[in-house]
Amino acid sequence: MKNIFQHAVSEEIIQRINQLTPDSQRQWGKMSVDQMLAHCNVPYAYTFHPENFKKPGGFTKFILRTFVKKAVVSETPYKKNGRTAPEFIINGGRDFQKEKTKLIENIRKAQELGQQYFDGKENISFGKMTATEWNNMFYKHLDHHLSQFGV
Repeated sequence: MKNIFQHAVSEEIIQRINQLTPDSQRQWGKMSVDQMLAHCNVPYAYTFHPENFKKPGGFTKFILRTFVKKAVVSETPYKKNGRTAPEFIINGGRDFQKEKTKLIENIRKAQELGQQYFDGKENISFGKMTATEWNNMFYKHLDHHLSQFGV
């Protein structure tokens, strides 16, 4: 899997994002392009501002770490039309340009912080993760949704 912490890879993802327009059409799924951009910002919000979210407790924590984490951080691509967590569902229209700008800023921030910053960093849902797991989560999610919109 490509390494989103490498400048060239982050810029490649950003170039793909810059190919999107407010009129870009999905090839599968239900989200509009503005909703997709907002959806792709959610993992970064959880990462950079975990204090704004309630940590999963007890049974939910066990399920997330035991069953969901592997699907999210592995190199296996997501399937088309897969289910998403309720917290990641975006309802209603969003400001395309605002979400696009925020996503690009988030990608650049993660890349600049680098692998060392993320190695062993706590994820609100999955606990401590390696830099490879963080990379796979970020890159795979972005690649999946950019492919969803043909870029």
